[in-house]
Amino acid sequence: MTRRHLLRAGSLAGALGAWQLLTAYDVNMWLRFEQFPTVAEVARTFGQRVGGGTYWQDLADSLTRIVSGFVLAAVAGVVVGTAIARSRFAADVLGPVLEVLRPVPAIALVPVAILLFPSNEQGIVFITFTAAFFPVMVSTRHAVRALTPVWEEAVRTMGGGRWRVLGAVVLPGALPGILGGLSVGIGVSWICVISAEMISGEYVVGYRTWQDYTVVDYPGVFVGMATIGLLGWLTSTTVEVVGRRLTRWLPRPEAREPAPHRRPARRAPRSASAPPGAVGAAPVASVGPVREGSPS
Repeated sequence: MTRRHLLRAGSLAGALGAWQLLTAYDVNMWLRFEQFPTVAEVARTFGQRVGGGTYWQDLADSLTRIVSGFVLAAVAGVVVGTAIARSRFAADVLGPVLEVLRPVPAIALVPVAILLFPSNEQGIVFITFTAAFFPVMVSTRHAVRALTPVWEEAVRTMGGGRWRVLGAVVLPGALPGILGGLSVGIGVSWICVISAEMISGEYVVGYRTWQDYTVVDYPGVFVGMATIGLLGWLTSTTVEVVGRRLTRWLPRPEAREPAPHRRPARRAPRSASAPPGAVGAAPVASVGPVREGSPS
């Protein structure tokens, strides 16, 4: 284990230790911790739920929803973002509609999903898709527009057509920006899918967490929060790892050790006849005493 891993583990352990102390001693100053469950209580409840099959079924259902909506959003976001960036017709037709819908929070579309789709499952996948679509689409659009036209001109000079330019220049060049949108999209998807499950779900992670709150089972609420955090970390890490594999051709910044401290070299004293902008002055030859009768 490297020093960096030890530092991260120590940071997490410190946060858990502070939580345990604040809740065990019922600290009640500006923030109230007397009703919070302790780390030990949450860990005990987590162990009980992990031992049952209901917890894993909820986990599988939420993961299925998030993966289905995110994959659809990734494909649609890349296609639509590329079309808007490359085609003026697509920008004029799709751009205004998408810009009007983009500020609307995905969780506000829950009534629309209930009216459109015959089942809650399809409606929640739709909300997850909407949450991830706009970050991917916007990042793809900006990444494609930022490409230098020299690369495309070079491919066309060598006889490449439109699809050749798209596959060899546009998508590889915009890939780092697209991956940034995917990383943002997966996080927003988790926020919206859990919120949708709390409103109209059927015994999955989000609904189970809200149910624990209504029955005043606070350790269960924190188990749900920890589960959501772990699932979000797992999926976002997967997106980042896949992105690194796809962009192995990019140069990676290497961690460099700080250079040893060195004293600055002393500069030669500036001559009186040296110009103001000169860094140093040439050495002046010593002149001996002038003898009588010698030419001056």
